[in-house]
Amino acid sequence: MKGKFGLLPRIFLAIVLGILLGLVVPKVIVEIMATFNSIFNGFLGFVVPLIIIAFIVPGIAQLGKGSGKLLGISTLIAYLSTLIAGFIAYFVASNLLPKLVGGTGSIELENPEEFLVGGLFEIGMPPMLDIMSALIFSFIMGLGISALKGDVLKKGFEEFSVIIEKVISYIIIPLLPIHIFGIFMNMTFGGQVAKVLSVFGVVFVLIIILHVFMLLLQYTTAGTLTGKNPLKLLKVMSPAYFTALGTQSSAATIPVTLRQARQTGASEKVTDFTVPLFATIHLSGSTITIVSCAIGVMLINGQDILLSSFIPFIFMLGITMIAAPGVPGGAVMAAIGLLDSMLGFNGAMLGLMIALYIAQDSFGTATNVTGDGALAIIVDKFSKGK
Repeated sequence: MKGKFGLLPRIFLAIVLGILLGLVVPKVIVEIMATFNSIFNGFLGFVVPLIIIAFIVPGIAQLGKGSGKLLGISTLIAYLSTLIAGFIAYFVASNLLPKLVGGTGSIELENPEEFLVGGLFEIGMPPMLDIMSALIFSFIMGLGISALKGDVLKKGFEEFSVIIEKVISYIIIPLLPIHIFGIFMNMTFGGQVAKVLSVFGVVFVLIIILHVFMLLLQYTTAGTLTGKNPLKLLKVMSPAYFTALGTQSSAATIPVTLRQARQTGASEKVTDFTVPLFATIHLSGSTITIVSCAIGVMLINGQDILLSSFIPFIFMLGITMIAAPGVPGGAVMAAIGLLDSMLGFNGAMLGLMIALYIAQDSFGTATNVTGDGALAIIVDKFSKGK
């Protein structure tokens, strides 16, 4: 039953019920849900540094082993693709979204901290590490483990990663719809939900357009380098796109992505190596979604969309995407720490961010895996003779 009624339908139902009940329930019900949200936000804040350590350390450590130059070329191209996707999303969304939704001033919520009803009580759950400490620790350990011949620490962090992934899969993800239900009930009770939904719709359409543009850019680059028709290459990879729409998982789509990538003409050696690697480290579609959604949520919250804030955020996001766990919404979970520490997101903003991201997660995943085919062609071109 759980498989038939997946996360996206549950999120959608939570939003609808939150809006409908927010119109009629008494304030005490909103306060009870606000209490739950406060506890959930506290738990999420406690777990975020652990998520960073659990996924970034093994992610970087695994990149230390492989096929030498082929690994280096593949990783560099994947990172560049992710950065390009992030900056395209920033420049398009930051310029178009304020115009499409009528400007920041017209959609800004009337002091989000005040219109949201507070909880009945709070439970303090201070994290063991702050976000930046967790990131620095993760980079030191990941790079250190990749340089060591032993695998004791590597196995330990991989087992820790499994534990945290289960926390995400069995606690955070199942509770997300309840959390989002509470947020939308609270916003409806405060009379702000119409403004939020108007932004949601525009952001969703913009993200899909940016996904298509990114795929065309990737395959135009691959086609130009190899002298092949980009649209024909994209057509060959289309089964991977539609498979990912259904599975919502890059890993589950690997067999189809691999089969189609071989048909593009890239060498079997390169496709067999790069496709499983890119399924882990190349998330251009997810990056477009996260950056665009972040700008949308910041507009809702009345924050300035500054390039000086987004440049380091996008560079760090490209690295953090390597750590994204393979669960629905995994990319945004990996990015929560950056949204908090670098863009100043609070609990309510993170809830909106997660809801908006998951609403189109399958499209982002489909863009990721389809782009893997283009990158495999590019890597094959640059690795010839090496």
